[in-house]
Amino acid sequence: METSKNNKVASGFLKQGSILAVASILVRLIGMIYRIPMANIIGDEGNGVYSAAFEIYNILLIISSYGMPMAVSKMVSAKISQKRYKSAYKIFRCSMTVSICTGGIAALFVYFGADWIEAKFFSKYSGIAVPLRVLAPTIFIVAVMGVFRGLFQGHRTMLPTAISQIFEQVVNAFVSVGAAYFFMRAHSASPKLPAWGAAGGTLGTCIGAVTALIILLFIYMMYRPVMRKQAKRDRVTTGESLVQTYKIIFVTVVPIILSQTVYQLSGIIDVTIFNNVMGTLGYSDKVVKTLQGIYSTKYRLLVSVPIAVSTAIASSMIPNLVSSVAAGDMADATDDTRKKTDMAIKFNMIIAFPSAMGLAVLARPIITLLFPSSDINTGSMMMLIGSSCVIFYALSTVTSGVLQSIDKMGLPVIHSLVSLIIHIVFVYVLLRWTSLGVYALVLGNVTYPLVVCFLNGRSVAKYMKYKQETTRTFCVPLLASFVMGIATYAVYKVFVILTSKVYIAIFPALVVAVSIYFALVLKMHGLSRKELYEFPMGRRMAKVADKFHLLG
Repeated sequence: METSKNNKVASGFLKQGSILAVASILVRLIGMIYRIPMANIIGDEGNGVYSAAFEIYNILLIISSYGMPMAVSKMVSAKISQKRYKSAYKIFRCSMTVSICTGGIAALFVYFGADWIEAKFFSKYSGIAVPLRVLAPTIFIVAVMGVFRGLFQGHRTMLPTAISQIFEQVVNAFVSVGAAYFFMRAHSASPKLPAWGAAGGTLGTCIGAVTALIILLFIYMMYRPVMRKQAKRDRVTTGESLVQTYKIIFVTVVPIILSQTVYQLSGIIDVTIFNNVMGTLGYSDKVVKTLQGIYSTKYRLLVSVPIAVSTAIASSMIPNLVSSVAAGDMADATDDTRKKTDMAIKFNMIIAFPSAMGLAVLARPIITLLFPSSDINTGSMMMLIGSSCVIFYALSTVTSGVLQSIDKMGLPVIHSLVSLIIHIVFVYVLLRWTSLGVYALVLGNVTYPLVVCFLNGRSVAKYMKYKQETTRTFCVPLLASFVMGIATYAVYKVFVILTSKVYIAIFPALVVAVSIYFALVLKMHGLSRKELYEFPMGRRMAKVADKFHLLG
């Protein structure tokens, strides 16, 4: 009876994670689609300004509030599992106060300090102050929005987050492309034309965030009566002072923020090192901005799509693991906590391996199809060299979520910091003393998560007495991906020869890739029937598998 209950709970978080994963992939795909015309409108130089502005925006967003959804989710889930509803909603209210203050301060700093930031740190990115000022209000909006998302995730429902993300991105897409086009036309004579194009893109981010916040407020108002009824039934919560509540928030939020900040710092440090070293080697500002634009808006944009799955699974896993830890489940060798960890890692690897292989094998046609006006050779080579980062980011994200769930909050911070130090030295040496150029950033983008997932894996094994199953989790997806890659490339080349059209050849290649990988993973017993059911449309996939006798 207990085992059946544990299995249901263990599978439940994957259901919720799948909802958020599908939404995240959809959001990334919409982002990729709208970034194609926008990138073509503002050009590689404008993309360089755009990406540099977003590096600043992201770091300030992380410092002010980015850890709030995960932190609020963790705190609310812990209280609700103990039926301390009054305490849970007090944490929500206090977290909102913190986010309003920190988000507001960060927004004001970016708006009024944009010129100083440009002059001090990004003098090579002329006009970066323009998109920064447009982004400033977004920091405040996202800070408030994050607390609402954390509240719903703490209740183990990812639907509000998923719905708001999709609407946010749809609005973002239309506004970004339209604003970039009109800003470029309106300021065609300006010496800061690329910056105005980037500002159009950042305006879409702001309006999209406003849309998502309105949706979350609407859902919250509908849910508020339920929250009040739960609070009235609460007979467990004793009087907790505001000081105690803010202390809980501080202790939970700070390690998450620090971990995210260290990760984001790697992007800013990459830009800074790349600008300085390439400048000393005699490269012009325009060349540097163009290469940075290709790296940020082509390579990193594409690899972020499959990485979104691991982020979604980690978000859904944390409140469930917190409940398990609160219930003392870690004492049992077959406990619910280890099952969830095992399922989360396996789910991610099943998706990460073929994604990395597909991006590598079809790097050139993908870049050609999506960004025809860009430097196709450079973009496709970046993808070929750096696609493996998908696997390591997926693993490091999930293992960081596990450690945060079991109250080892400081370990992901330490591991990220160690990896960042190695990353800085590695990238600088490659830039300064090799001819790799921008490819040094790509290699650094692979080694950074590789070190983090190695250190996280050791800690998860140590503190949870967890032993990772390797054959079905790693070996089967790797072998299936390798065979898939060969078949996919062969089909693509045949159709290119027959049609001479990349956009025609790539689609049958993708169909073959999905079909072969799906068949091989099931035939090699990489997934059981029960595990397959946890995937989006898993039962439909199982019916297809039964027709071809792929499932035992």
